[in-house]
Amino acid sequence: MKRGGIENPVFEPPSPDLGRQRQVSPAGAGGSVPAAAEEGPCGWGHCTPKALQLCNNPEGYLAAYSLLAIFQGIVVNGLINISISTIEKRYELNSSLTGLISASYDIAFCILSLFVSFFGERGHKPRWLAFSAFMLGLGSLIFSLPHFSSGKYHYGAKLEDTCQISGTSSTNFTCSASTKSSLPNYLYVFILGQLLLGVGGTPLYTLGTAFIDDSVPKHKSSLYIGIGYAMSLLGPAIGYVLGGHTKMDQDDPRWLGAWWIAFLACFFAIWLLIIPFSCFPKHLPGTAKIQAEKISETHNDGSEVLVETKNIGKSFKDFPMALLILLKNPVLMCLIIASSSEALVATGFATFLPKFIENQFGKTSSFSATLGGLVLIPAAALGQIISGILVSKCKMDCKSIIKFIIGTCSVALLLNTVFLFAKCGNEPFAGVSETYNG
Repeated sequence: MKRGGIENPVFEPPSPDLGRQRQVSPAGAGGSVPAAAEEGPCGWGHCTPKALQLCNNPEGYLAAYSLLAIFQGIVVNGLINISISTIEKRYELNSSLTGLISASYDIAFCILSLFVSFFGERGHKPRWLAFSAFMLGLGSLIFSLPHFSSGKYHYGAKLEDTCQISGTSSTNFTCSASTKSSLPNYLYVFILGQLLLGVGGTPLYTLGTAFIDDSVPKHKSSLYIGIGYAMSLLGPAIGYVLGGHTKMDQDDPRWLGAWWIAFLACFFAIWLLIIPFSCFPKHLPGTAKIQAEKISETHNDGSEVLVETKNIGKSFKDFPMALLILLKNPVLMCLIIASSSEALVATGFATFLPKFIENQFGKTSSFSATLGGLVLIPAAALGQIISGILVSKCKMDCKSIIKFIIGTCSVALLLNTVFLFAKCGNEPFAGVSETYNG
């Protein structure tokens, strides 16, 4: 699913002795550990209602984060995936073009994630999440716009290059070739919508999870982040079910459902989430104390001394050096390769599974979408929560977590080999795979 962020070791405070505790930087020193002065109440400027202070804690932020992750999952991994076959029919696109639509989210995420992480690390992360909600809502709105400007859909198959007989003689007829359709041009609108969704999703899965990690003790971080990711996986399940069910007759394969309604509903719901994120302070109360008690477990390759001596990470000119330091970190690069390998399979699987079920087994788009959501999403969400609980309860360190990842991924790899042997035959097709006799 889409998509997770990785903590940036460039911004870890210098600590040649990996066993010693972090020290709180003084206010204004620019260290990664926040000063207590940056902790504040919930509100907007001098307007800080007492009722809002009940949410000024990690649990309150997690609730807002989970809601945004749910709606992001509904749109990106739910509604768009199950609307692929409908969009292909409605706007006369092929699978390679709709695949480009799906990939546009990842393109925007890949391009922006490094820059957002670099600049947002020392910024006001909740406000970045408010910006994320704004862009996700805008992307949802733009994705639905082709419905309002493409005219009415003519139910039934389209006839091209037809000839009409005129007069009483069958030899007198005129032929009129149909004009080229402009519907495929809406491809660029869908790509724009996906790019905006990618822009909105970038802070959510980079700075949003980093803010959770900053605000809670180490042994609770995995549980909170696991809950957040589980909510992001609950979103696709809701999207699959919402987009897959309708009261209208779908027996005719030429029928196109009202795919755009759910996008508009998500647009309004997501923009409402701008309000809670805009009221959170830069750091939650108690963050400085929590950060001071954490122990650095970053890979000691000498980069920490380099960051300290050259004061790297405070301006844009430091970005190439910071990126080079990350590329030389073997642990981080292994995690990136592993995540990319997983996404290579999971993204295509989630995007085209409903369409595969629909075409391979002759099922309706409604049934295919619902089945795909019920099979994939609950298992993924349970995996996130269970792994978060195990890491939290067992208080695993970095080495133990990596061993745990290797073990679970090895089991998953063995289970995935079933697809090498499980194959389905084609439906009998008269004149192609079957004779016309009978």
